[in-house]
Amino acid sequence: MSDRTAEAFSGERVFLVAIWGVQVIDSNGFRPNVGIILSNARGRVFWGKRVGQQSWQFPQGGIRGHETPEEALYRELWEETGLEARHVELVGRTRGWLRYRLPKRLIRRHSKPRCIGQKQVWFLLRLNTEESCFNLRATSHPEFDGWRWVDYWLPASEVVFFKRRVYERALGELEPLLFERPAERNRGTERVS
Repeated sequence: MSDRTAEAFSGERVFLVAIWGVQVIDSNGFRPNVGIILSNARGRVFWGKRVGQQSWQFPQGGIRGHETPEEALYRELWEETGLEARHVELVGRTRGWLRYRLPKRLIRRHSKPRCIGQKQVWFLLRLNTEESCFNLRATSHPEFDGWRWVDYWLPASEVVFFKRRVYERALGELEPLLFERPAERNRGTERVS
């Protein structure tokens, strides 16, 4: 892991193990990850349909050993939506890690190191280009085969059950940055300028 990546984790002491030189797992079994809440000018958010499934989620993905969370954000954004950094405005990010555990049936018991869940830094982006810039087939292994704009809080009730609490926390922490409610401002969010 690079020094820049270590600095990006808000002083938390992080020990990571590389798998195939690409993905990392910390000493507690959590894979560092970024989550992306992408909004349009009306405050609605991008909701992606997983390829070949009936499940929906926000764009997200692992932080590679050489990346900062922000570098992973833009790589994942391009891989999953076809959008580039110039197509969005970075509005803010959560201050710390938000964690979820995988259900026991999804944990690969014979993997070393064992991944028991994900810890995520969530980013709030605002689209500043035309929707025609979306390209769900930007890579040879697309994550989504459909998408739609939805009300801000809908994803918290529609996402797979084991991610719900993290979605609620990320949406709650970042909501004041999108909707500019002064009474809710200082709830631990970090505005990115």
